[in-house]
Amino acid sequence: MKTNETMNAGNNSLRWIALFVLCVAQFIVIMDTSIIGVALPAIKADLGYTQSGLQWVFNAYVIAFGGFLLLGGKLSDIFGARRIFVAGFTVLTFSSLFAGLAWSDLSLNVARALQGLGSALIAPAALTMVFGLFKEPKELGRALGFWGVAAAAGGSAGVFLGGVITEWVSWQWIFFINIPIGLLVLLASPRYLPRGVKRKGRVDVIGAVLATLSLKFTVYAIVAAERNGWTSFTTMGLLLGSIVLIILFIGIQKKKEHPLLPMSIFKTPNLSAGNVVMALLAGAWIPLWFYLNLYLQQILGYSAFHSGLALLPMTITIMILMVGYSGKLVQKFGFKNNLTLGLLFLTLSLLLFGTVPLNGSFMIHVLPPSLLGAMGMSLAYIPGTIASISSAKPEDSGLASGLVNTSYQIGSALGLALIVAVAAASSHSMAIEVSTTQEALISGFRSAFMAAAVISALGTVISMFYVKTQKA
Repeated sequence: MKTNETMNAGNNSLRWIALFVLCVAQFIVIMDTSIIGVALPAIKADLGYTQSGLQWVFNAYVIAFGGFLLLGGKLSDIFGARRIFVAGFTVLTFSSLFAGLAWSDLSLNVARALQGLGSALIAPAALTMVFGLFKEPKELGRALGFWGVAAAAGGSAGVFLGGVITEWVSWQWIFFINIPIGLLVLLASPRYLPRGVKRKGRVDVIGAVLATLSLKFTVYAIVAAERNGWTSFTTMGLLLGSIVLIILFIGIQKKKEHPLLPMSIFKTPNLSAGNVVMALLAGAWIPLWFYLNLYLQQILGYSAFHSGLALLPMTITIMILMVGYSGKLVQKFGFKNNLTLGLLFLTLSLLLFGTVPLNGSFMIHVLPPSLLGAMGMSLAYIPGTIASISSAKPEDSGLASGLVNTSYQIGSALGLALIVAVAAASSHSMAIEVSTTQEALISGFRSAFMAAAVISALGTVISMFYVKTQKA
C-alpha cells in the first residue's frame, strides 16, 4: 500500500490539491488579521470596549501569532508538519466559535489570542509542506506564487468580507466563517497532505513565552506612548522589560540543548537579511492597506462595502503577477533583483499616497499608487520568502519557515503600532491649527504613509546591500 508521502510525491495532481489546501490555510490565517477592521465599531458597541482597549481585538491575535510562530516551527520539525497543521486548525476552528460567542471584551481578547496560537501552529507547518512538495525550482516558484496570492487575497478579502458581513449579517459571523472552512481543511488533510518526518528534539515552552511577552510589552509600549508619552515611566518601563525579556530569551537559547531558536541558524546564507527585509516589508505593506481603507471611508466617504470593492484592483493585480510572472522573474533575474525592485515600487507607492488631498479622486489619487504598491508586493514577497528559507538545512526547514513568518508578523505588529502612533501625533498636532476633523485626519494619514515609505526604503537599502545574489 502506498504511503501518503509516496502518493504526494508521485501523483502530480495530488500535490497541487495539497497546495490548494495549504493555500486555503494561508488565506484564513492572513484574513483573520484583517477581517476585524471594519467590524470594530459594532464590536465596541456590543461588548463594551473602551476606545483605547479596542485595539486589542487586533493585537491579541497578532501578538500570539507572532510570538508562538517559532514554537510552531519547532513543533513541526519534531512531530511532523501535518500533525501540527491539523492541531493548529483544530485550535483555530474552536477558538473561532468561542470568538463568535464572546460575551465581553475579555472573552473576545482571549478567543483572539487562541486564534493567534492556532495560526502560529498552522503557518510554519504549511510553508514547510509547500517546500517539501515542490523541489524543482520552476514548480516551487509557481507554488510560492499561489502561496503569495493566498496571503495577499486573505489580507484584502478580510477587509472586503468584514465590511459585507458586518453590514449585511452581524460581526459574529466574521469569526463563524472560519468554522465550515476549518472543518473542510481538517477532513482533507489526512488524504492530501504529506505526513512529514518526525525528528528528535524537545520543545522550549519557556523560550516561546519569553518571546511572546517581549513582543507584547513592545507593542503595548508603542500603542500607549501617544497617551502616556514616550518618556513616561510606563512606556520606558515596558520597553526596558521587553529588552530584558529578549536578553533572557537569547541567553536561554544559547545554553539549551534543544533551543527554540538555535543561534547557529543565523549563519545560513541570506536568512538574517531576508528576515529583516520581510519584517520591513510587512511594516510598510500592512499600514498601506490599513490607512488606505481609512482614507477611503473617513475622507472620501466610501461605505465599508465600497471600500472593499476599491481594494479589489490591488488584490487582482497581486494574483495575476504572483501566479503568472513572479516565479518566472525570479528564475530569470534572481530573487535579489526582484526583491529590491519590489521594495522600490512599494516605497514610491507610499510616497504618492503621502500626498493624497482632502478631496481626492479614486482614479487619480488612489488607483495608480495602489496598483504600483501591488506590483511592489508581488515582486518582493516571494523573493523575500525564498531568501529567508531556501538555504536552510532540511531539519531546520520548519524553524526557518516559522522564523520568516514570525518576522513578517512582528514587522506588521510593530510597524502598524509605530505608524498609528505617528499618525495620531500628527492628527492631534494639526487639530490645534485647523477647524475641521477631516483636515486633522488627512494630516495623520499622510504622515502614516510617509512613515511607511521610510520603512520600505530601509528595506530596499538592506535588500540592495545585504542580500547576496544567487539563483533561486
